[in-house]
Order: sequence, then C-alpha cells, then structure tokens
Amino acid sequence: MEKIPFTASGLETIKTELTKLKSEDRPAVIKAIAEAREHGDLSENAEYHAARERQSFIEGRVAELEDVVSRAEIINTAQITGETITFGTSVVVADEDNDEESEYAIVGPYEADLSKGLISTSSPIAKALIGKRVGDSAEVTTPGGVKSYEILSIKVF
Repeated sequence: MEKIPFTASGLETIKTELTKLKSEDRPAVIKAIAEAREHGDLSENAEYHAARERQSFIEGRVAELEDVVSRAEIINTAQITGETITFGTSVVVADEDNDEESEYAIVGPYEADLSKGLISTSSPIAKALIGKRVGDSAEVTTPGGVKSYEILSIKVF
C-alpha cells in the first residue's frame, strides 16, 4: 500500500472534509431523498434523482477520503534541511526566457492548489525541481514546449 505524503495542516483539512461529509452532508441527503419519495412517482421525480446523484457523489467522496486518510503519512518538515528541493520546501524560480519569478511550495497530491502556489510532488514542474539546489537550472516539458527555470531560493515551510 503506497503512502500519500501530507503536511500536518493538509491532512487536517482532509479529515475536516471527511467529518463534514459524514456528519452533515450524508444525513441531509438522506432526508432529501425521504422527502422526495413522499412526492409520489419516483420515475418522474427530479428532486429524487438529484438527491440520489448527490448521495452517490457523497458516498464516493467518503470512500476516497477514508482511503486517503488510511494511507496518509505526515512528513516532518523539521527534518528537512532546505539545501535541496523536496516535499515540504518552498522554492522561488525565475523563468530563464523572461526573468519572471514564481514561488511554489511542494506538497502532496491532495494538497495541491496552483492558485495558492501549492504544486503536487507528481506534477511535471515539481518532478523537474526536486533534488535541485539554489543556482541550478531545471527544464520542464510543458504543452507549449520546454521551459527552463533557475532556482533562486529554497526554504522549508
């Protein structure tokens, strides 16, 4: 069974979502299904079908998150030196073509959110950056071609 890396706060977010699904969303959808059944003919009851679809989504998400939590491994960032890019580090890179700077934090796949600068260890850019040091260059293959980045700084978050 493959472990899934998490920061402590990232795993807490997943556990919070799981608790909400089980304690709030699941009972609410069960109540909605019961109310829709009271309206009679289920074959033409849009409320009933919508509630059943929502129930299916919730049950699937609960199963997924329970699996993720059971395989979660919290990575202790206190043991990370920050000399090389790894899970748990934040890195500032400069695009070698236009000198545009970007900052990324390397996190697990369930914590990734590009809008917040959080990239998954399995993303192409993270794969190219992991193991590099300040001053190194990393080449990333993108749909638009190969991009080169210079590593400007690394810090543990």
